[in-house]
Order: sequence, then structure tokens, then C-alpha cells
Amino acid sequence: EVQLQASGGGLVQPGGSLRLSCAASGFTFSSNAMTWVRQAPGKEFEWVATIDKAGSITTYPDSVEGRFTIARDNAKNELYLQMNSLKPEDTAVYYCQIGLNGRRGQGTLVTVSS
Repeated sequence: EVQLQASGGGLVQPGGSLRLSCAASGFTFSSNAMTWVRQAPGKEFEWVATIDKAGSITTYPDSVEGRFTIARDNAKNELYLQMNSLKPEDTAVYYCQIGLNGRRGQGTLVTVSS
């Protein structure tokens, strides 16, 4: 059974940082690109970052470029998202996902507020 469990969310002040983790199991993690997406209250899902299966190519939308960094550890079957310079508009539930349109796991809530 495919399982993707995101963790590390919480309440942070504007300008702060958080590091999200995603524990993956039930599939060959190292053979798949992985993606972080987010969903703000009342809004559509938004792509946040993608990393290739080797961890050597990363892509981001303009909204997070330069502030967020996606990484992976294929030995541990884990995906990460380092989020710096957080803004209130980054408030959302964050999910890890297989590839660009694959299975999505349980999310973790990030709230950016003073």
C-alpha cells in the first residue's frame, strides 16, 4: 500500500522558516520524481516544487523560487521541503505527491501569521 505522510507543519511568524518532511513507503521511491503541492483554504491545489528521481534537478514556481528548497534522501525514502522567508500567503496544507499527478498523501498544515 502506497503511503505518503507529511509532517513538520505548524505556526510560524512571517519571515520565519519551517522544514517539512514526507515519509514514503509502498512503492519504489528512488524511481519516481516527487512533488510538493499545497492547498490554501478555499483555493485550488498549487504546485510548489518538484525534484527528479536522482535529486539533481529541481523546479519551482515563481511564487516560491529562491525561498523554498526541495530535497530527497533515497536511502531513507524521505522527501523534504525547506521553507524560508515565509509569508502569510504561504499558509496552506502541504502535501507530498508522486510525480506531477500521482498519488497524494496526508498533508501537514502550515500557518504563517503574527
